[in-house]
Amino acid sequence: MSAPSETASQPLRTVTLTVPEMDCPSCAGKVTRSVERLDGIDDLDPRTTTGTLVVAFDPDRTSADAVIDRVRKAGYDVERPIQEQTRTTQFAVPAMDCPSCTKKVSSALESVDGVSELDLQSTTGTGVVTYDPDRVAEPTLVDAIEGAGYDVTDSTTDEPGGRSPTVVASGDGWTSPRAVKTWIGAGFLTLGLLVEVLLTAQNAAVTTVFGYELAVGDVLLLAATASSGVPVVRSGYYSLRNRSLDIDLLMGTAIIAATGIGYYVEAATLAVLFSIAELLENYAMDRVRNSLRELMELSPDEATVLRDGEERTIPVEAVAVGDRVAVRPGEKIPMDGVVVEGGSAVDQAPITGESVPVDKTEGDDVYAGTINEEGYLEVEVTSKSSENTLSRIIELVQGAQGDRTESEQFVDRFADYYTPVVVVLAILTAAIPPLVFSAPWETWFVRGLTFLVIACPCAFVISTPVSVVSGITSAAKNGVLIKGGSHLEAMGEVRALALDKTGTLTKGELAVTDIVPLTDHTEKEVLRCGSGLEQRSEHPIADAVLDYVEDREVDPASVSAFESITGKGVSGDIDGTTYYAGNPDLFDEFGVDLSRTRVATDGGTVTSAAKEGSERANGTGLLGETISTLQSEGKTVILVGTEERVLGVIAIADEGRPGTARTIERLHDRGIEQVVMLTGDNEGTANAVAEQVGVDDYRAELLPEEKVAAVEELSEEYGTVAMVGDGINDAPAMATASLGIVMGAAGTDTALETADIALMGDDLSKLPYLYALSNKANGVIRQNIRASLGVKALLAVGVPLGVVSVALAVIAGDMGMSLGVTGNALRLSRMDPE
Repeated sequence: MSAPSETASQPLRTVTLTVPEMDCPSCAGKVTRSVERLDGIDDLDPRTTTGTLVVAFDPDRTSADAVIDRVRKAGYDVERPIQEQTRTTQFAVPAMDCPSCTKKVSSALESVDGVSELDLQSTTGTGVVTYDPDRVAEPTLVDAIEGAGYDVTDSTTDEPGGRSPTVVASGDGWTSPRAVKTWIGAGFLTLGLLVEVLLTAQNAAVTTVFGYELAVGDVLLLAATASSGVPVVRSGYYSLRNRSLDIDLLMGTAIIAATGIGYYVEAATLAVLFSIAELLENYAMDRVRNSLRELMELSPDEATVLRDGEERTIPVEAVAVGDRVAVRPGEKIPMDGVVVEGGSAVDQAPITGESVPVDKTEGDDVYAGTINEEGYLEVEVTSKSSENTLSRIIELVQGAQGDRTESEQFVDRFADYYTPVVVVLAILTAAIPPLVFSAPWETWFVRGLTFLVIACPCAFVISTPVSVVSGITSAAKNGVLIKGGSHLEAMGEVRALALDKTGTLTKGELAVTDIVPLTDHTEKEVLRCGSGLEQRSEHPIADAVLDYVEDREVDPASVSAFESITGKGVSGDIDGTTYYAGNPDLFDEFGVDLSRTRVATDGGTVTSAAKEGSERANGTGLLGETISTLQSEGKTVILVGTEERVLGVIAIADEGRPGTARTIERLHDRGIEQVVMLTGDNEGTANAVAEQVGVDDYRAELLPEEKVAAVEELSEEYGTVAMVGDGINDAPAMATASLGIVMGAAGTDTALETADIALMGDDLSKLPYLYALSNKANGVIRQNIRASLGVKALLAVGVPLGVVSVALAVIAGDMGMSLGVTGNALRLSRMDPE
C-alpha cells in the first residue's frame, strides 16, 4: 500500500463499494492486494460479513473508478458505490427568480454527468448542487448554468465547518446593464411613436434594407427593439436549447416574428414593456428575498474573542467551540453559548419572539443574534457559527420552500397544460381567420401575437411560493418556525387542538403556592422547619421548597438524624425534637385528627392564593377543610409538624403559564372548535387545570399509547388535528396528529428536527398568531390563484374581439399580475402577534 501523499491539495476521499461475492478472508485478501497496487490508496477495510469494501484514497492520485476497476480485475463484480464522499457547492444565480428559470437551470445541470442532487430556489436566487468531484469539476457546473442563460456571480463549496445559508440580490436593480438597455429602448420607443403618430411630416424614408424602405420612425422603433429585445431573444434562445416552453421563448419568438414581417410598433412595444416588466418582477422578488436576508443579518459578522489575555476581533467563522466571547451593552451576541461571567437582560425576540428581555446570569444559555441590553457578558461558545440556533432556523426556513403545498402542486400541474394549449390557440388565431374567412392577415397576426403574450403562467406559478416564503419568514421573525409550506397550509385547516399539560399548559416546574400556618405558629416557623427537613431530600418537591425560602431569606433549621420515609415524606431532629414533612397519610398514621376526607393528588397547578379566614384559624379542627380545599385546586399538600401536632401546610403545584386561558379563548375566536388537554396526571389535578385554563375537554391518566388513541379519535371527529407538546414524551401523539407543534425549541436540536412547527420560546400565546397567519396565507394563496387565472381568462376572451392589445396583455397579464401577486404575498410579512 502506498503512503499517503504529503503534497495532496485535496483531503482524502472515502468510498464504500458493494462487493457481494467477497464473502471470505481469502476473497478479501485478493481484493486488497489488487487495490493496493494503485498509487494513492491510504486505507482499505474489506468487510466480508457485509460484502462491502471501504477505501480511503488521495483524489489527486487515483479515483473511485480506478478502485472499482481493480476490484473487478481481482475477479469480483462491483455494484455502484453505496456511500461516497461528495462535494456540495452553492451557486449565486441572481437572475434565477421564477419557476421557469429554475426549470431551465435544472435541465442544464441534470445533463451533467456526476451531478447527484439539486436544490434550486428562485426565492433566494441560489442553487445547491451535490456532485462527484471525480467526474465533474465546479467550472463545468458554472458553464452549465451559464449555458442555460444565467450568470453565476459567486459560489461557495462546503468545508468541514459547514456552509452558511445565503440569499442573493436579484441584481443591480434599476442600474443594471439590462435596466440601462431597457431605458434606452424606452427612449427610442417614445421617439419612434412620436414620429409615427404626431410628427408624420418628419417621418421621411432614410434607407432601404433588403428591398424594404425604412422611415425615421421605423429606424427608431427598430433601435428600441434591438436595445430592449436582444436580452429577451437571447434568453429565448437558451430556453429553446433547453427545450423549455417558457415566457422568454414565447416573447423572443413574438419579437422576432413581429420584426420579421414589418410590425415594428408591436415588436418595439413588446420588447420594451416586457423588459420593464422583468425589471419590476426582479424588484418584487428582491423584496421577498429581503425578508430572508433580514433573518441572516440578525447575527453579527465579527466577534470579540478573549485569547491569551487579550481581546481580538475576528470573523464569527473563525470562532471555535470553547472560545470565550466578550459582549458589551448594546451589542448582538455573536455565537450560541453559556454565560460564564457577568449578567444582563437579553432581548431574545429575534429567536424566540419574546417581547420582554430575559435576565441572563452565569450558567444560562444565550443565542446568536440576540441583543445584550445593559450588562457585560462573557460567553463560552458551544457551537460553530454554521451550526448555531439562528443558522439552523435560517436553513430550515430555506429548506421549507422545497416542501410544496397542495395548491402549489395543483398550479404546477395546471401550468404544464396551460402554456401549450394557449400557444396552439395563438397559432390557430393567427392562421384560421385569414385562411378560412379571408380576414386581414395583419389584424389576426397581431391577435395571435397577443395570445403568445398571455400564454406564460408566470404570475399564476409564483402566486403560491412567494406567499409561502413570505408567511414562513414572517413566522420565523416572531419566534415560530414552520418547516414547510404544507404545514403552513395545514395549520389553517385545523379544527381541533390537543395540548399536553405538563410543560405546555403548565411550566413543568413545581413551585410553592400556599403557606398555611396553624395553631400559634407563624409562616416563618413552618418554612424554617419544612426547608430544614427538605434540605437533604432529592425529591422535586424539596427543590421547590428550598427555592421558595431562598427568595424570602428564611434560614433552614439545622437537622440531624435525617430519614426518608418512602412514599410519605421525610423526618429529622430539630432542637432535640423529631419533626416530619410529608403527605396527610403520614400524619394520619400518627393519629392526628385531620377531620375531612382527602382527595389524593401528585401535583397540580397554581389556581388561587391560600384562602384567608377559617383556613388560617388557630387549631386543627379546620385542618381537614384546608387540605380538601387545596387538593381540590389540584395542589400537592405537605404537612409540617410532630407526631402530636401540625405546624402548618405547604401547598405545591406545577406552575401554570400566564395567559393560557386568554390564549384558548382567542383560539376559539379564530375558529378552533375543540381544545382538549391530554395528560398522564390524575383526575383531580387534570380537572383543576382544565377548569383554570378553559379547555373544552380533558383526558386524564393517559399512557403514551392512550394519547395516540385520543388523537386518532379527535381526527375521526374533526379531521385536521394539531398536537402541542414538548417533543419528547409526546412524540408518538405528535406524529399521529396532522401537525406536531413543539414548545420551547430554541437550542434543542431534537425538537427542531422532529416537529412540523416549533414555538421557539415557551409561549403558548403564539398559537393564535400561528393560526391567524396560516388562515391569512391560505386566503392570500387563493386570492393570487383566482386573480391571475381570472385576468388571463378575461384577456383570452378579449383577444379575438380585438379589445386587448399587445401592450395591455403585457401590462395586465404579465407585469401587472406578477407585481400584484407578489405585493399581496408581502402583506403576510407585516403580520405580527397581538
